[in-house]
Amino acid sequence: MKRMITAFLALILCLTVLCPAQAKKKSQPSQPSLDLSAPSVLLMEAETGTILYQKKEHTARPPASVTKVMTLCLIFDAIEKNQISLTDEVTVSEYAASMGGSQVFLEAGEVQTVETMIKCISIASANDACVAMAEFVSGSEEEFVAQMNKKAADLGMEDTHFVNCCGLSADGHVTSAYDIALMARELSVRHPQIHDYCTIWMENIIHRTQKGDKEFGLANTNKLLKQYPYATGLKTGYTAAAKYCLAATAEKDGVKLIAVLMAAPDIKSRTADAQTLFNYGFSVCRVFQDNNLPKLRDIAVKKGEKDEVALAYESSMNYVSTSGEDLSKITRKIKIPKSVTAPVKKGDTAGKVIYYLDKKEIGHINILYDDSVEHAAFADYFLGLVGKLFFLS
Repeated sequence: MKRMITAFLALILCLTVLCPAQAKKKSQPSQPSLDLSAPSVLLMEAETGTILYQKKEHTARPPASVTKVMTLCLIFDAIEKNQISLTDEVTVSEYAASMGGSQVFLEAGEVQTVETMIKCISIASANDACVAMAEFVSGSEEEFVAQMNKKAADLGMEDTHFVNCCGLSADGHVTSAYDIALMARELSVRHPQIHDYCTIWMENIIHRTQKGDKEFGLANTNKLLKQYPYATGLKTGYTAAAKYCLAATAEKDGVKLIAVLMAAPDIKSRTADAQTLFNYGFSVCRVFQDNNLPKLRDIAVKKGEKDEVALAYESSMNYVSTSGEDLSKITRKIKIPKSVTAPVKKGDTAGKVIYYLDKKEIGHINILYDDSVEHAAFADYFLGLVGKLFFLS
């Protein structure tokens, strides 16, 4: 009997310890075996942030000029907050002009607009333009880098620490493929105008200095733009320590992807890896867009200065599938009240359009009041009554 009890307890132990571990293993998403040369990579669907492929994505490595993705984030944040504008003029300091590495040879005292500086950073990966913009936005590169690290923390970039704003090799200046994807998504989704600049293949700027005007050509460092038809950016990087890095974006049939590669052995391998990741991503992603939303009727308003209020959709519906679902089976249900009691404020939520796939909710869009209706005063009731009596007579 004692042996039977011991065997029974051992069986329970196996069921409670081994089975959950096996279940956990089965729940982990599988991914294909892609032939990639870069040791750290990550592929992300941009709209939802869904990770489609990853390899050593949290390994901290020097990012080289991919650092400039964060620099550009802060520049566009400042533009969005109206702290600076594209037409503002930036005076280059001696310190900014002294930057080595990739540069556009800005001279101390030279003046360029913010937009020209963005082009120098986005197209030619100019370190001197980065530092000039850091000083313009924050007063000093040191303060700007502090803001870079704060932004990184806000985005959940736990593998990241920035030492400078341009990516020159420095002790402790590291990030990961996962973190690069986070900041690349922040830049490309929140500030999509970046693609107007990082997709420029070649453009000339004018150096205006005491020596006179001189034309200088910018050439894009991202050769993927010419070798992959769906490429839309974003930023390359190289130093001897970091090797060849890339934060690349691409779009096809409404699907937007971000591919990150760190420490690829050469440019050819980096480009090939990016193409492999994009081809895989586009093969598994599908986008549903509802372009046939019905016209919304006005709804009745009780105790209001108006009897009805108009409605409007807040946005359109976009759903990205990464698991091969049959998107033709998506259904929707519109939920709005028959009437509402005043006061009603324009922009407040009146209802929702809920979307389902195989009876499971996959998303919704809000329906908003398109006008404001105040609570009716006595005079409104009196005039309404007079109007009705006059109409009946």
